[in-house]
Amino acid sequence: MKILQSRSGLLIAGLVLAMALTRFNHFGSSVALPDASLAVFFLGGLYLARFSGALWVFAALLGEAALVDYYAIGVRGSSDWCVTPAYGFLAFAYAAMWFAGRWFAPRHTLTGKSLLNLFAVATVASAAAFVISNVSFYLFSGRYAGMSAAEYTARVAQYFGSYVAVALLYVACAVAAQMGFALLKGKAQRDSHVA
Repeated sequence: MKILQSRSGLLIAGLVLAMALTRFNHFGSSVALPDASLAVFFLGGLYLARFSGALWVFAALLGEAALVDYYAIGVRGSSDWCVTPAYGFLAFAYAAMWFAGRWFAPRHTLTGKSLLNLFAVATVASAAAFVISNVSFYLFSGRYAGMSAAEYTARVAQYFGSYVAVALLYVACAVAAQMGFALLKGKAQRDSHVA
């Protein structure tokens, strides 16, 4: 039980740190990584599914996202373009990621078939998050009253690929780290049996 709590604590710290370091720049730049928030919520659901306080972690990550945005806008002077009545719907987009990860957690292994399925689920969840965040922004931001839904869709469709790809890249990095730890653990166990 202590090992599970210790691992959960490290995972939570990693997720919090990933969001804190990347949330300032949605698309990334030459000096900043792109926003890892989608992957953070997916990985939280995936890796913390058995952790008894997982829903508290979800709520805390939502709070962190809002605090980072507040800091970026209020202190660093970033644009507040996205802070509209639609902003609250990001919670539903992040919930789609979290619960997709949580749903897949019992099926997650480091086998080829499982990993393909993991990335399929992460892709569908990211697409759902994209739709939730963009449809809510169109409907509730108050910024597109004179624009048709078809025109808005055509404008935001250009961001779909990078939106999903960034989330998948971070998930791939996390899975690669998980594989690395599994290999190290296996080597350590083999070495202890030899000694």
